[in-house]
Amino acid sequence: MVKPLNTRVKVKKHPNRFRRHQWDRYHGLPTSWRKPRGIDSRVRRKFKGQQEMVKIGYRTNRKTRHLLQNGFYKFQVHNVRDLELLLMHNRKYAAEIAHSVSSKTRKLIVERASQLDVKVTNGGSRLRTEEAQ
Repeated sequence: MVKPLNTRVKVKKHPNRFRRHQWDRYHGLPTSWRKPRGIDSRVRRKFKGQQEMVKIGYRTNRKTRHLLQNGFYKFQVHNVRDLELLLMHNRKYAAEIAHSVSSKTRKLIVERASQLDVKVTNGGSRLRTEEAQ
């Protein structure tokens, strides 16, 4: 099994997601963050006890940004040829098989990845159900 080159711990400065102000109060309001712009907005005026607003200081470390918990970065693979690109970078990137790839191609990708010693994050998907039948 290939081990990641980067063993740096990812530190999240704001672990829970930033939610839109009053997203829980109105049914139709989505949770995705929007900056409050109202003239009397308590959140915009940063009153004590209100939710935090998004700031640049909450951004994660550039060296650990997009890093998965297993220590690898994602690289999306659509076919076996894409996997060959990871030959020299198998300690930094892990292959993730794209959603639209068929189960036949998935088998070939997983097989070739084991030969190249490349980690596949979702190698078992769409394969287990076929074997069970």
